[in-house]
Amino acid sequence: MLRAVVVMIGLGAASADLPAQVATQTPNVAPVFEGWQPNADGTFTLMFGYFNRSWQDMPLVPIGPNNKLEPGPPDQGQPTYFQPRRNHYVFRITVPADFGSKEVVWTLTTLGRTEKAYGTLKPDYVIDEMIMMSNVGAGGALSSTPDMVGNKPPVLKVDGDKSRTIGVGQPLALAATITDDAKPAPRQMPKALGTDYILPNSAKGLRFSWFVYRGDGASVTFDPPQAKVWEDTRDGGHSPWSAGWVNLPWPADGRHAARVTFASAGTYTIRAIAHDGGLASVEDVVVTVTP
Repeated sequence: MLRAVVVMIGLGAASADLPAQVATQTPNVAPVFEGWQPNADGTFTLMFGYFNRSWQDMPLVPIGPNNKLEPGPPDQGQPTYFQPRRNHYVFRITVPADFGSKEVVWTLTTLGRTEKAYGTLKPDYVIDEMIMMSNVGAGGALSSTPDMVGNKPPVLKVDGDKSRTIGVGQPLALAATITDDAKPAPRQMPKALGTDYILPNSAKGLRFSWFVYRGDGASVTFDPPQAKVWEDTRDGGHSPWSAGWVNLPWPADGRHAARVTFASAGTYTIRAIAHDGGLASVEDVVVTVTP
């Protein structure tokens, strides 16, 4: 479990140049380098997430000087709409086998404060599925359980084209089918978390949500409302990390349908996420909304 602790320390490393008092009082968004994994073809995958210090503000930061990756193009798949609090393993970047000691730097400016996350292949940042599951609370408080061993992420398939066009105020139908290996075993959240609750603890078992990954999320409405995908640990937070959470009934055919409506024109990325309480799979639908 030592390596899991090292990964958690990586959050602090993203903001190490900030005085503790300023970091606490400024509800900006800090980018986070989560760690890296080797790939079978010799390349490497770098994983990034973020920590939004606010519990309610969800800033929109378009791709550009305030939200960019370097080297290479500024747009390398990062979000532009930031959910509250801690969001793990949000996007991934593949680097070549000869990446060596180079870095991928994510620069993010919110509320006038610029922070950077540095993606490297330093040995302390290598992670595996058990570390990833522990960090999102699958075993409870950075621990693991036997049913997590050998877990694979759910298989997710979104119906239809990955690019759609719809008018303002017109509902767009979305559907996805999910299958899984039944690991880890389902676990609901207790009715109370206790006053000493600090580290993440998550329900286990299949869950699914649509959410806004890019674009003005305040202009987007889902029907039915979707479960939260960020670590809302407050009692009654209506998220798999909150007290009293019970996994919703799972359709026999594994198919989840919803409708999404946009109040403003623009380009949006709607992300589908299937999560088994430990590992997740995502697919995106890019929607152009016309006036």
